Amino acid sequence: MGKKFILVLSLVFLTNFCYASSKNDLRTLFLNNRAKICGINIRNFNSQDLNGNEIIDSDEISGNFLNAIERLDEIKSLGINTLHVLPITPTGKLKALGTAGSLYAIADFENINEQFVDKTSELTSKEQVKKFIQECHNRGIRVIIDLPSCGSYDLFLKHPELFIKDDKNLSIVPSDWTDVRLLNAGIDENINQDLINTHKNFIDMILNMGADGVRADVATIKPYKFWEELIKYTREKDPEFLYLAEASDSWIEPPSQYAEFTPYDELLKAGFDGYYGSFFNLKKWNAEDLYEHIKFNNKLLKSYKEDKSVILSFTTHDEISPILMHGENFSIMICWLEAILPYNPYSIDGFAQGDDYLYKWTNTKAETTSTDDDTYFVHRGKLDIFNFSRKPMIKSHSVLENFKAAYKFRFDNEEIVTKGNFIPLKIQDKKIFAFIIDGGQENILALGNLDFKNDKSKITIKNSRINKNLKFNLIHGDNNIKIGRKKIETSLKAGEIKIIKF
Repeated sequence: MGKKFILVLSLVFLTNFCYASSKNDLRTLFLNNRAKICGINIRNFNSQDLNGNEIIDSDEISGNFLNAIERLDEIKSLGINTLHVLPITPTGKLKALGTAGSLYAIADFENINEQFVDKTSELTSKEQVKKFIQECHNRGIRVIIDLPSCGSYDLFLKHPELFIKDDKNLSIVPSDWTDVRLLNAGIDENINQDLINTHKNFIDMILNMGADGVRADVATIKPYKFWEELIKYTREKDPEFLYLAEASDSWIEPPSQYAEFTPYDELLKAGFDGYYGSFFNLKKWNAEDLYEHIKFNNKLLKSYKEDKSVILSFTTHDEISPILMHGENFSIMICWLEAILPYNPYSIDGFAQGDDYLYKWTNTKAETTSTDDDTYFVHRGKLDIFNFSRKPMIKSHSVLENFKAAYKFRFDNEEIVTKGNFIPLKIQDKKIFAFIIDGGQENILALGNLDFKNDKSKITIKNSRINKNLKFNLIHGDNNIKIGRKKIETSLKAGEIKIIKF
């Protein structure tokens, strides 16, 4: 009996930590809310900025798939088990943004961006990607590859049949994304087979390199039938291949009048496993908004025959660094919410380090460029996706330590977090959230102050399951807590979160 128990534990350990086999399990991991995802840009993931000017000069080494391997042990030590690799395909050089070109201005669906390749290696570009993915797998890290939604102007000139055109036969610039053009996926009644075949070739390429899933950029602008066909094609090759849609319940219209619009719930019906929650709105929410969004997702995800899930999209490459928005406490609050909410945690490279993504050279003139843009174009306070720039750096040790502690707490309490019941608690102050994750015999209590300017004193939380004889363990936050009969009294600093296990 004892040997059998040890064998079971050993199998669990191997599943969680080793994942050295070639068998993909990402879809199952994600649907059970056990994927802990970090988005990375290979171009700056492990770039070597030797002179400290925060740009990678011609005599310095930019990030590539081989030197990226050096950071994988660091990634694993953070508690991350899945990498979302931002686009790895070639970028456009015409009508470009930034000196290297936006990762999302795709110029070729079937090849690797040569900017990400170690030119000193004898391995081909695709062999280098395959080696990187295998090294991820050896460490128990799964890999999602990004699929851009639009094409570069370069691709339009080469393959105009893949694009939507206006009545003057000109390409369409969606929204204010001036460096890309709108692809023509067709409509449900008439899918553009040229484009879907191009996408199938992309899927074949990343499957052959060992990828475990795909994240579809702005998935809403392609029709239901397009995704249904592509997902079915992929699942016949790998049933565990994850499809994550960049789509949100707060997105209600397309970025162009010429674009299709398939909302998040229809994308889930088409076969996507998950989508982006609107958690990025936490920066402006009250407590009730947070409660309602959690209840909304719990109801939504149970409405499908097949399992579905969502990512905790508090911070992405499209979001300004939380430190810039509301200070260090906001980043720490996000770390702990990712630890205890019953969905898949997601962060962008640099978030754990407290990076504010404020580059010295932002939007200044460049001496050299590999595109037709001679400006270091960048989105202020966001991970750079346009230039050869420094890797994310540690700017807050406090955020880093909290990130590690929070992700370890989640791992140690995954059964409670993923299977417990969410119970919001009423408090008069609309900026104070309080909720319990009820795991039966063990519970997690979270208290947080969404007022990022003002401290809150004399907070009282009443609940029938609270009494002073219960064993309470303060996991995070100041120990200024008084526990009485059916109530807790405490105070919270601006942006502070407390986590209690009882």
